[in-house]
Amino acid sequence: MQLSAFQDGFAQALWQHQPDGAAPAWLAALQAQPGFAVYRNTVRKGSIDALQANYPTVCSLVGDEWFRAAAAVFTQEHPPADGRLVAYGASFAAWLAQFEPAASLPYLPAVATLDRLWTECHLAADAPPLPAQWLAQQTPNALATLVVLPHPAARWHWCADHPHYTLWQRHREGLPMDDDLPWQGEGALLTRPQGVVQWQALSAAGVALLNTCAAGQTLLVATEQALQTDPHCDIPALVAQLLCAGALCAPI
Repeated sequence: MQLSAFQDGFAQALWQHQPDGAAPAWLAALQAQPGFAVYRNTVRKGSIDALQANYPTVCSLVGDEWFRAAAAVFTQEHPPADGRLVAYGASFAAWLAQFEPAASLPYLPAVATLDRLWTECHLAADAPPLPAQWLAQQTPNALATLVVLPHPAARWHWCADHPHYTLWQRHREGLPMDDDLPWQGEGALLTRPQGVVQWQALSAAGVALLNTCAAGQTLLVATEQALQTDPHCDIPALVAQLLCAGALCAPI
């Protein structure tokens, strides 16, 4: 037997028991051993634990029992494809949007997205941020053609329907929720200056600017897109916010 065939069969048996007669003899014998059931349960529990660790705000919102029940379904449908479980669950937010028991919590996928962005921000590559002093020294002509990319660790998200950032931020920081929380769209920005993930609210104009920068457009086009999104946007203040947060990358 080839090693790859054994590995594939072993992995499949961990997540889906092969009924008698359907599995090859070697796999049936393996599944019949009491220790294999213990190993299977350990793997599944480890996957659920990893998902819970990667989505702490979602768990805080719904409680341990609800989360772990949902995670058991998710891990069965989407078992880990990488032994490094720190990044496990990339599709969890999209999965929650289709998960019927979560239908009464329509904001949950957006909150899960922010949990995922925290993980991506934490794991992203490092790079020097764009210095505010350097940008201030550029001529107007140079600024018009300057292409500034978002920092590799910067992550941002806009949710038009729910105050997902406030929900996420209050639970993440253990703060009380406002009784009269305005139910409106919000944006969020996550960055990692000095190696520590930080977060703050971000306007729709700020999201538009970063989206345009990420598409490789010039800073001039990005600011125009921000103004098109919000004609009252204070562009200098917005750029200053992004610079202070370390959301922009220094040109190479």
